[in-house]
Parts: sequence; structure tokens; C-alpha cells
Amino acid sequence: MPEYLRVKTRSTTILTVRHKGVVAIGGDGQVTYGESILKQDTKKIRRILDGNVVVGFAGSTADAFSLMERFETKAKDFPGNIPRAATELARDWRTDRVLRKLEALMVVVNAEHSLLITGQGDVVNPQDNIIGIGSGGNYALAAARALIRHSDLSAREIVEQSLQIASEIDIYTNNNLVIEELPAAN
Repeated sequence: MPEYLRVKTRSTTILTVRHKGVVAIGGDGQVTYGESILKQDTKKIRRILDGNVVVGFAGSTADAFSLMERFETKAKDFPGNIPRAATELARDWRTDRVLRKLEALMVVVNAEHSLLITGQGDVVNPQDNIIGIGSGGNYALAAARALIRHSDLSAREIVEQSLQIASEIDIYTNNNLVIEELPAAN
């Protein structure tokens, strides 16, 4: 498993799928501390920049909110250039002493891009337009890939069913789902 996926992987599940002219991103609502469930309905998917960008996060909640705020600032510094904003955040995250200690992963989507941003300085644009992060991320990712290949479901339905499957396997993921959609650019 790549190092960037080992950071706080027992945290949640976030999945995004770009399919049939729509990008859908969803996440579960469970917050855990060690072996205990603290909350079951946390919203880990947020719309920013007038609703044109959706961010999902896994890992420490406080760290994720800090990163989301910093990303929004970077996105405002580079209007209309989400990859540049993501690259600038990843650079700062990797090199800044304080930010370097943050334990979270972010997925950022808009009409044109689906990006994974890590504290290792990575900005990944997946070849297959699917990203899964968090403790159930690989389960949801595998389910989404199978559903895209072997069904006629919409992006939203694929995200919903894949997260449901992950919640049945991963004890750190529940089935209290939040899913957002955006039209995808052609």
C-alpha cells in the first residue's frame, strides 16, 4: 500500500466516480476514536467556491477542515485552475512544519477534474476517473470499478452502492451517506 494511503486509514470512506457526464462524490458519516464510534452523521463532503467544487476528506477531522480552508484559499488565488491550487496546497502541506503533521487525505472534484491530494506532495488525477480513500476506500473503489463495467448505473448510483458495500465490510465506515453531484465537462 502506498505510504500516503497509510495515513489515518481507519477513518472513513470517500469515493468519487466520473461517469456518463456526471461526477458524484460521497462519504459515510462515521467518526471513530480508536475502537469507539463517536458520531454517526458527520458530513465529510463539502461544497466550496459557490458550489462549483466539492471536497471530501478522510483522516483527522480537525486536520481535514484546516486543509479544506487552505485549499479554498489557494483556489481563490488561482481562479479556475483547480490543479494549480491543489499542487500549491500539496507543496505547502509537504514542506510546512505545521502542515506536515496534519493527518488527512483530500479528494477535490469539479466539472473538469477529480484529484487526490496527499501530505506527501502528491496530486493524483486517476486514469479511470475513480478515487477511493479512507479505511473503506479500496473496497468502495473495487465495487465502483465492477459496477461501471457490469451495470448501467448512474455515477450517483455507483457511488451509493459502492459505499454501501464498503460499509458492510469496513467497521470504520457506516451507511449514513452524503452524496453530491456536479455535471462533468465533456
